[in-house]
Amino acid sequence: MAWSFHKRLKIIPVIHLNLSKSGISTSIGTKGANIPHSYTTPFASTSNIFSADIHKITSQDRQGIKEVIVLAHQQKKELAHDLLSIQTTLGTSKLKRMLSFIFLYGLFIKRIPENLAADIELQKEAIHQTKTVIENCYVKLDIDFDSEMKEKHDKLVNAFKKLATSHKIWDITSAHFQDRVVARSSASTIVNKQEVKCSFRSVPGLRSNIEALYFENANGADLYCYPGFIIIHHNPADFEIIGIDEINLQQRAVRFTETATVPADSKIIDKTWARVNKNGTPDKRFNDNYQIPIIRYGEITLSTHTGLNEEYEFSNYEFTEEFSNVFKEYQIAIKRSVMTFSS
Repeated sequence: MAWSFHKRLKIIPVIHLNLSKSGISTSIGTKGANIPHSYTTPFASTSNIFSADIHKITSQDRQGIKEVIVLAHQQKKELAHDLLSIQTTLGTSKLKRMLSFIFLYGLFIKRIPENLAADIELQKEAIHQTKTVIENCYVKLDIDFDSEMKEKHDKLVNAFKKLATSHKIWDITSAHFQDRVVARSSASTIVNKQEVKCSFRSVPGLRSNIEALYFENANGADLYCYPGFIIIHHNPADFEIIGIDEINLQQRAVRFTETATVPADSKIIDKTWARVNKNGTPDKRFNDNYQIPIIRYGEITLSTHTGLNEEYEFSNYEFTEEFSNVFKEYQIAIKRSVMTFSS
């Protein structure tokens, strides 16, 4: 009997997101769902700066979008398993055909190698088709704006472009108090931070006509900011979605005692000493005492009532200030819209 393979695929719906001053309309495939908005228990902040378990952060009114993305991931995973199975079968068929000639029975019973050769061609074609399907197994997100919302979003994108060009971007992972007198230091807070990147990027398995504003996270799930929502993404099977209207963005200037190289786009606003007295003067008991620059960095904090808690520091203060102002303007426009989910 000739080899055969058949895989029934689920149709992955397209997500249509339309943003206008009169409302935000989301359509998923041919059917939509009205799901009430809800919050989970607020997250208590600690000295460690990270978000709560992402399963506690999700906005229930965007659950349909999440389910579609999960469907695509599951189907891709199943197809990858099928691909491996076909490749294994192909290897077995090639071995059987080779053995039929080695042990000569294939020379006498010609239908055996002929059938195996036909199976091999079918298996090769199945592998090609499965790889093609895997490549095209993704959720398509179509985003449309009216002219007013597009103008506001374009302004946000331009501000983010500037922010992403900061010479240094750090994710603040923890902060704790330091006794200045004991440490003989001018810094009252010690922070742990890791250098990260901000860029334009799409969530794996999601393709859109507009790329997300991407914030890399050093100690948790990365953030992908799309026009109407933010995806908190750890991996294709572990992510949540929240609305932009839920984000509490705070921006401020930070005085940082910089012991490393000063970024080229930062400003030195003051100087201190490696060892200082209470009044800020240099402690003359240390012969090798030296001056340290105090830099003004920009800080952006992103948080929600449901547990998102991320803090970033940028070497360019002006860009953080501009992005914060533009983000809040865009957020106001989103909040004024009435959230509707249509079929």
